[in-house]
Amino acid sequence: MATAEIGIIGGTGVYDASLMGGQEEVQVDTPFGKPSDAITIGSFNGRRVAFIPRHGRQHSFPPHSVPYKANIWAMKSLGVTRIIAPSAVGSLNRELAPGSIVLPDQFVDFTKGREYSFYDDEAVHISLADPFCDELAETAEGSARHLGIPIRRGGTYVSVEGPRFSTRAESRFFKDVLKGDIIGMTLVPEVSLAREAELCYLTIATVTDYDVWEEKPVSADDVSAAMGRSSEQVRKLIGDIITNAPNARNCICKDALKGARL
Repeated sequence: MATAEIGIIGGTGVYDASLMGGQEEVQVDTPFGKPSDAITIGSFNGRRVAFIPRHGRQHSFPPHSVPYKANIWAMKSLGVTRIIAPSAVGSLNRELAPGSIVLPDQFVDFTKGREYSFYDDEAVHISLADPFCDELAETAEGSARHLGIPIRRGGTYVSVEGPRFSTRAESRFFKDVLKGDIIGMTLVPEVSLAREAELCYLTIATVTDYDVWEEKPVSADDVSAAMGRSSEQVRKLIGDIITNAPNARNCICKDALKGARL
């Protein structure tokens, strides 16, 4: 089976692997069932890359039923060591207007009923004090400077269950009490499963709306339209990150299971 070094889990607005050449599709079976879709493997500037659409090519998996375990397991089984995960988010911060690109460094989990760990029958307690790969974030920040793309490095992602959007009371709670910066539905458990698999993980979050602490309720049409406007910038950023990611990993992600078992 073909292998890859860098994985892309495409979110809303980033559905295809068009940046890669020499593509082939592979079907991967995992102990946790089928991934969201076939995985496309190809090359970009000399790096081997694997791509999977998080929600499936027809957006058939809503956030609460994405097969997160299967997706991460499949990437790991293909040799992937780093995952870049673009996603659409709402803003909880007036300074992060629609169109902003954010590299969060923290999250708060308000999901409720997902499968959070590969280790359901074993006492494994990984550290998520710093849940995103700092080395990948550093590369992304450099890529953004090189391309002239404004980004915000740092911020708190509030992860909610979905698929519904927040009530006004919830949105104001996340903004005013938790002091969150962005809000979305797909980060958890993807980020923690990646750490359990000792993979580097970076979210590239594109702001599509001001959630509902503002007066205008958010809609799915608003999200799709905003991602359409920003998708080319995100693609360029991902391409530059792939090109410039270090060959060797010097981060905490690769050793996440050391000392994690009781």
